[in-house]
Amino acid sequence: LVGPDGKEVWLQGLNAGGLETLPQDDQPVKSAVVGVDEWKANVVRVPMKGEFWFGKSPYQKDGGKAYREKLDKIITLVANRGAYVALDLHRFRAPTKDDVDFWKEAAVRYKDHPAVLFDLFNEPHGISWEVWKNGGFVEDKKPAGIDESAFLSAEEKAKNQGFESVGMQGLINAVRETGAKNVVIVGGLDWAYDLSGLLQGYELDDKGGNGIMLASHIYPWKSDWEGKVLKIAEKYPIFLGEVGADVKKMSFIPAERQEDPYTWVPDMLGTIQKYRLNWTGWCFHPGATPIMISDWKYTPTPYWGQPAKDALSGKQFELKKMR
Repeated sequence: LVGPDGKEVWLQGLNAGGLETLPQDDQPVKSAVVGVDEWKANVVRVPMKGEFWFGKSPYQKDGGKAYREKLDKIITLVANRGAYVALDLHRFRAPTKDDVDFWKEAAVRYKDHPAVLFDLFNEPHGISWEVWKNGGFVEDKKPAGIDESAFLSAEEKAKNQGFESVGMQGLINAVRETGAKNVVIVGGLDWAYDLSGLLQGYELDDKGGNGIMLASHIYPWKSDWEGKVLKIAEKYPIFLGEVGADVKKMSFIPAERQEDPYTWVPDMLGTIQKYRLNWTGWCFHPGATPIMISDWKYTPTPYWGQPAKDALSGKQFELKKMR
């Protein structure tokens, strides 16, 4: 990733969570400022929802006006501090026409803003590489093995079953048709972990924009970093949009697959630094595991928040063991 002057831009930061859950949450505004000013982040990923953008929550009576203005405020505060914002459409499985409608509007609003990157779709999963890229019908099927959709609401699960997807290329096209050249971020399969399809004939066309970054979300139960992420990093800039570990175990993952953060985190940060991967830690919110902070005084958790904060301040970590 390079700036207009041709010099490398290495994005390192955190997720200011909250606006993907409650449209009226004001805490992410402060979180974004604390993240840049006190934690030395140069990028803040802001998870958000298209439904809230259009004012479709029962909490909203203004058609989404206050929500959109809140996102504007975060972008202004972060940009004025010389940092970047990755606007994350926090959706799962596969994109639909609703997501196209959102990006057509958001791309116009933030068209060519030098600090705004478009993270087009949070976590694709449960589809083929062909559907991932070009779209197609996504069937209702029970997931085999581990059900990582356990954290989704019944409503979200229902929306994720039996629909026509526009594919990731469809989202890129929607952005570029507005004339916006902003860098776009596109997550791979397996909940935005696996990027191997990009080396198997499923490259995306940027349509004349300022470039595509590929997103991977890495947690302690993900293996084969080399095959799923690092091989692709030789050809494309990688954005670890979500990364982190918690002492609290995830109920939907076998306990034996969830490594202790005190051994996993240093190796993960060492990998990020060795390969100069762009990253935003999950999550700068005490209620969204894996937590970087334990309270709204922004006290870093010892097992994840503190090492991440140290890395943002320049502390070096050593990769001792690849996963």
